[in-house]
Amino acid sequence: MTILIVGSGHNALVAGCYLARAGEAVEVLERDEVLGGAVSTVPRFPGHLVDRGSSAHIMIRHTGILEELELERFGLRYIDCDPWGFAPAPQHTDRPPIVFRRDLDRTCAAVAAACGERDAQAYRRFVRVWGPRTRRVMRAFGGPPGPGRLLRAFWGLDAGAGGGALSREFLQSGDALLDSYFDDEPLKAALAWFGAQSGPPMSEPGTAPMAGFAALMHTLPPGRAVGGSGALTTALVRRLRSDGGVVTSGDAVTGIRREGAGWRVRTASGRNLFAPTVISGTHILTTLDLLRHGGFDDGVLDDWRRRIRVGPGIGMVVRAATSALPRYPGAAAAESARGLQFLATDRRQLRLAHGAALAGELPPRPVVLAMSFSALDPTIAPPGQHQLSLWAQWHPRHLADGSEWAAHAEREGDRIIAELDAAAPGFADTVLDRFVQTPADLERELGLIGGNVMHVEMSLDQMFFWRPLPELSGHRVPGAPGLYLTGASTHPGGGVSGASGRSAAQVALRDLRRPRLTALSHRLGKR
Repeated sequence: MTILIVGSGHNALVAGCYLARAGEAVEVLERDEVLGGAVSTVPRFPGHLVDRGSSAHIMIRHTGILEELELERFGLRYIDCDPWGFAPAPQHTDRPPIVFRRDLDRTCAAVAAACGERDAQAYRRFVRVWGPRTRRVMRAFGGPPGPGRLLRAFWGLDAGAGGGALSREFLQSGDALLDSYFDDEPLKAALAWFGAQSGPPMSEPGTAPMAGFAALMHTLPPGRAVGGSGALTTALVRRLRSDGGVVTSGDAVTGIRREGAGWRVRTASGRNLFAPTVISGTHILTTLDLLRHGGFDDGVLDDWRRRIRVGPGIGMVVRAATSALPRYPGAAAAESARGLQFLATDRRQLRLAHGAALAGELPPRPVVLAMSFSALDPTIAPPGQHQLSLWAQWHPRHLADGSEWAAHAEREGDRIIAELDAAAPGFADTVLDRFVQTPADLERELGLIGGNVMHVEMSLDQMFFWRPLPELSGHRVPGAPGLYLTGASTHPGGGVSGASGRSAAQVALRDLRRPRLTALSHRLGKR
C-alpha cells in the first residue's frame, strides 16, 4: 500500500526519501505547481533565479542527511559562505567592520581590530565553550523528541559549577549570555541578530542556545546551494523518484478522514485515495483543518488550535536585482558579500522592532539581514548583475489599525532598502528591479500562516517535546493511528534542517514494521 505525504516542503520530501529508500511505496501530494514550499527557487526577474523562502542553509549540513541520502549524486552542491558573517561599522565611526570567518584565528583578529583585545579573547572562549554545546544540541535535533534527548542536549558537558550552572546557562536569555561574555555593543548586536533568525528576540528566556549557534559556524558555516535554495528540493525529488516515489503537484488535499484501518484522502481534482499511512508536512493548523473537514472531533481540534501559538509574525523580504554588490566602507566585497550581513549595530533596534510587532505596528526601523549570494553563485543572476535578499524582522501579519499589507508593501520595501543604503551608501541607486514579500504574501504563496516562516513560535515552551504541543510532539496524532506529522511545526522547528522529516519517517517505519513482524511470527508459528 502507498504511503501518502501531504505537502512537498523539504521535511516532507526528506521523509518520503527515507521511506522510499526503505522499500515503501510513496506518493507526495502538493497543492502548488512549485515543489518545495519555502525551500524553492523561481524566476522573478529576467535572468534571475530567486528564492521564494529560505536562502542560506545553516543546519542541514550538520545533520548527516545529505550524506545518508547521497544527494550530491542527484545534483546537489553547496558552496561555503565564508566569511559567514559581516557586521558593518556603526555609522559615523572610524572603526573597522567585523568579519566572521570559518577560521577562528582570523575572526578573533577582526574582533580585536573592531572591538578590542578583551572581546577577541572572550570570543575565542565563547566558541570554545558553546561549540561543543551546540553540536550536542544538533545531535538532539537529529531524532524524535523526548525528555531523555533534551537532557542529553543540556547536561553531561563540562560546567565549572556543575549541572545546575549549565542548565541555568542554557535557560537564560541570549542577551544575558552575550552580556556575560562581551563588552562591545555592535558585536553583541551582530550575534543577537544571528540568534534572532529563529524568530524570538534574544531578550526571551531560553534563547541562549540560539545565540550560541554562532560558535557552530566555525565548524561548518552556512551553505549556499548552487542554483538557489530550491536546488535542495530538486535533489530530494530526484532521489525520491529514483526509488520509485511519485510526486504530484497542483492538486491540493482537501480532507483526511479515518476509514477502517487507514485514511481516505481527497484532493481538489477529485482524486479519492486510500492509504494506511499518511504523513502531513503542512503547517500544523492546516493539518488540523484537513482533519476537521474529515470529521475529526471538533472539540479536540478547537482545544489544540487555542493552545498552539503562531505569534504576530516574524518578518518580510525584499528580493532585488542590482547592477552591483553593496559597497560597505572599509570592506572589500570578498569580506562582505559571501555571507550574512547583519545590519544592526545596537540591540535596542531589535527590541524596538519586536515590541512594535507585538503591538501590531510596523518597526520604527526595520532590522535587516542582507544576503548577496550571486557573489558566490553567478548562475542565479545574468552577467553584469547581482541579486540580493533583504530579510527584515519583525513585521506583524495583522496590523493594529486594521489596514491591509498591500497598502504598506512598497513603502516598507523602500525603508528596508534604505537600511542597506545607510550602511553601504549608493546601494539604492544600483537596484534595477525588486519583489516585495510581505507577511501576507508569505502566507498566501507559501502557506505560512500568520507570515511565520517557523510555522509556530520558536519559544522555549514550544520546542523539543513541547512542539507544537506535548500530545502532538512525537510526530503522531492522538486518536489518529497511522497519521504522522512533520515540518517546521514539529521538533526541531523551523529552518532548513530536514531533521523532522527523517524523524517522522523513522517513527512511521517503526510502526509499520511492528505489525508486519507480528504477522510474520504468527505465520512461522503455524508451520
